[in-house]
Amino acid sequence: MARFRNLQVGDPAPWFRQRSAAQPSYTFDTAAGRYIVLAFFASAVEARTRAALAALASAGDVFDDVHASFFGVSNDPADEARLSERYPGYRYFLDFDAVVALLYGAKAEDGDVFRRLWFVLDPALRIVRVAPFDSVAAEEIVAFVRGLPPPGRHGGAEAMAPVLQLANVFEPELCRQLIDLYETEGGEDSGFMREVNGKTVLVTDAAHKRRRDCIVSDGKLIAALQERVRRRIVPEIAKVHQFQATRMERYLIGCYTAEDGGHFRPHRDNTTKGTAHRRFAVSINLNAEFEGGELCFPEYGPRTFKPAPGAAVVFSCSLLHAVTKVTRGRRYAFLPFLYDDAAAELRERNNQFLDAGVGAYRKD
Repeated sequence: MARFRNLQVGDPAPWFRQRSAAQPSYTFDTAAGRYIVLAFFASAVEARTRAALAALASAGDVFDDVHASFFGVSNDPADEARLSERYPGYRYFLDFDAVVALLYGAKAEDGDVFRRLWFVLDPALRIVRVAPFDSVAAEEIVAFVRGLPPPGRHGGAEAMAPVLQLANVFEPELCRQLIDLYETEGGEDSGFMREVNGKTVLVTDAAHKRRRDCIVSDGKLIAALQERVRRRIVPEIAKVHQFQATRMERYLIGCYTAEDGGHFRPHRDNTTKGTAHRRFAVSINLNAEFEGGELCFPEYGPRTFKPAPGAAVVFSCSLLHAVTKVTRGRRYAFLPFLYDDAAAELRERNNQFLDAGVGAYRKD
């Protein structure tokens, strides 16, 4: 008898990267923040499967990428010509190597045997329903998802992102000094790290991230920044998370502008080997004269955060987060990462996985 992995209600849904009908590598966990229906149907060749997909396609009021999204999972290469995505709300994974099917128990662990399954996930990517595809109609799944509470209240009450909000980390004079430094030296287009063929590479994509950065290089100013983080942020992390941050990565002033449509789409800060050492991200606003440009944490609802000048939001680098589009003015922020000595050793070991364009690290 075939042996399948059996995921249950309450379990975290496995994360993965897989080819979709529109993207060569779709990072599934970045879709958090809304309910998700995953349909493992193996192949769309059968009329009953196509009828189920048509029923789902008629529920655009449910699958709007705000309340919910639908992801079909096909294991049949012939489906590449049969399936097409529709936005908002409808996407397909072309799981021809069955990596995703194996993770979710739609493919046997000990052979090429498939079963067809529905999964419904909450906005934090935890399983709220599992059902056989062939015995539960698409209309029933649609009705179930339609009846779920708003994503921000999926746990029964308004969700609150597990972040620290700390006032008075930087004085007004230090905020002004950092803004003046940015204005004097200017900023360069900001990229982000991505794993490509086993290497961590720096890439730029204005559709994903639009920001310009200025690196602080003055030793005296760096020492002043370190002192404030050490005195005003590190003790709070130790109190709340029982983690002793001892190291700081990058002394960077970022600027999101309305003229550029500054933003940063949902992402996590530690998903490559070159960034796996990062433990906490710090976002310290330096000014208030802007609209948009607010931090949000999609797994925990639609609430946004706009700390006052000099105040910080501190959060785990594993949390999915984004910066909303700046619609007026400029947002200046100081944006370091914190970690400890053990993570520094990991960072050094991972030098072997860095692309030539990413500088190597030495912990001492």
